[in-house]
Amino acid sequence: MTTHATTALNQELLVHRRLARPGTFVDIGAHSGDFTLALADLPGLDLVAIEPQPQAMATLRQRAQTAGVAVKTIETALSDKPGTLTLAVPVLAGGDRIWEWGSIAKDFSALRQNHPEIVGVEEIAVPVATLDSLGLHNVRSIKLDAEGAEYEVLRGAKTLLSVQRPIVSVELEERHRAGCTYAVPAFMDALGYACLFMAGGQMHPFAAFDRATMQRASPSPASHEYSDPYVNCFYFIPREFVG
Repeated sequence: MTTHATTALNQELLVHRRLARPGTFVDIGAHSGDFTLALADLPGLDLVAIEPQPQAMATLRQRAQTAGVAVKTIETALSDKPGTLTLAVPVLAGGDRIWEWGSIAKDFSALRQNHPEIVGVEEIAVPVATLDSLGLHNVRSIKLDAEGAEYEVLRGAKTLLSVQRPIVSVELEERHRAGCTYAVPAFMDALGYACLFMAGGQMHPFAAFDRATMQRASPSPASHEYSDPYVNCFYFIPREFVG
C-alpha cells in the first residue's frame, strides 16, 4: 500500500471511530479486511464485510478467524440491480494483478491504449445484488469503495439510506469514474445528507472541494503520483445530525 493510501485509510478509520454508534457497520469493497478488522475493538459494533473477489474474501475470512473476530461476510458485488457482471482486474508487466483496482464499472480497455505498463486484464464473473436486498438492520455506518461503481451502489441502497440514516464514507475518484464527484454528492444531497471532506486535518464543506487542484493523479495503477492534498474520501452525514 502506498504512503498516500495508508494515510487516507488511517484518516477514514479515525473518522469512523469518532462517529461510531452501536449497531451495524457495513464495509462495501472490504477487500482483505484491513478496514473491517481495524474497527473490531469498538463496543456494540456488528461487522458486515461485502467483497466480490473470491481470493480477497478468503483472506478476509481467514484473518477474521485467526483474530477471533466475528464478521458477517457477503461475497458479492453491489449495484442498483441484481445479476451477474464482470469484475475487471488490471495486470501489470511482470504479472502483478492490482486487485485493489478490481472494478465492475470499467474494463480498462481505453486506459491500456495510453499506458502500456498495463499488459492485460483478468476478468471474473461475480454475482451482483443491491444493498437494499440484503436485509441488513440497524445500519449505523457504511464505508464504500467500489472503484467507480459507487453511484450505482448507493442507488441500490436508497431505501436503507432513507430509513436507517447511516453515516457514509465514500471514496470517489474522477480517474475511476468521470463525473462521480458531481453525481454522488447530488444523489446524497437529495436524500438529506450533508457532504464533507477532510484536508489539512480539518473537515470542510463540499463547496470547498476543487477538483482541479485536489484530484490530480495518474489514471494508471502503476503510478503513485498524487496532488497535495489529494482528496478522494467524502463523508455523508444525515442533515438532522449536523443541524
